[in-house]
Amino acid sequence: MREAYHDQLDSIFDDLAGICRRVETAVSLATHALMNGDAAVAERVISGDVEIDVAREQVEETAFDLLTLQQPVATDLRTIVAALRMVSELERMGDLSVHVAKVARLRVPDVAVPDEIRPTIERMAAVAEDMVGRVCEVIISRDVEAAIALGRDDEEMDGLRRRSFAELLSDDWTHGVEAAVDVALLGRYYERIADHAVSIANRVIFVVTGHHPAALAEQ
Repeated sequence: MREAYHDQLDSIFDDLAGICRRVETAVSLATHALMNGDAAVAERVISGDVEIDVAREQVEETAFDLLTLQQPVATDLRTIVAALRMVSELERMGDLSVHVAKVARLRVPDVAVPDEIRPTIERMAAVAEDMVGRVCEVIISRDVEAAIALGRDDEEMDGLRRRSFAELLSDDWTHGVEAAVDVALLGRYYERIADHAVSIANRVIFVVTGHHPAALAEQ
C-alpha cells in the first residue's frame, strides 16, 4: 500500500515535467508564429492549450486523492501542496504562450514586431524558452543548485524588459500606438513566463530542502 502511495507521489512530478515540456513547445511555436506571421502555427498553440488544461486537471485530481485518502504529513504534504501550486503556474505559462500566439494571429499577414525592436523581442523569447527548458530539468532532477541558478539568471530578462521600454519611448519610434501596445504586451508575456519558471524552481527548492530560497541565500 505504501509503495503504491509513493509511486503516485513520484508520478505527480513526472506529470509536472510532461506538462512543462508541453509548455516549452508552446513557447517555441508561439515565438515562431510571432516572428514569421504564421497564422497556422499560432492556431496550433491556441488549440493545443486544451491539452495543458486537461493535464493540469489530472495532476490536481491525483494530488487531491492523495490528500484525502493518505492524509500525508511533513515532506509528503509539502510535495503535494507544492505540486498544486506548480501545476497552476505551468498552466499560466501555457496561457501566456497563447497570448503571444494571439498577437501573432491578429497581425497576419503582417508581423507584429517591427524590425528595429526584433532583436530585443527575439532575445526575450529565447531567454524565456531556455528558462522553461531548464525548469523542466529542475522538476525532473530536483537539483537545488540548478534551481538557484535559474533564479539568478532571471536578471537578463529584467534587463531586456527595460531595454524594450526604452526603445518604445525613444524619439526614433515611428510605428505608432498599435505596434507599441503589441510590443509592450509581448514583453510582459515573456517576462511573466520567466517569472513563473523561477517561481516553480523556488517551489522545487522548498520541496527538497524545506526552506525558502531567500532563507538559503542568507545561510
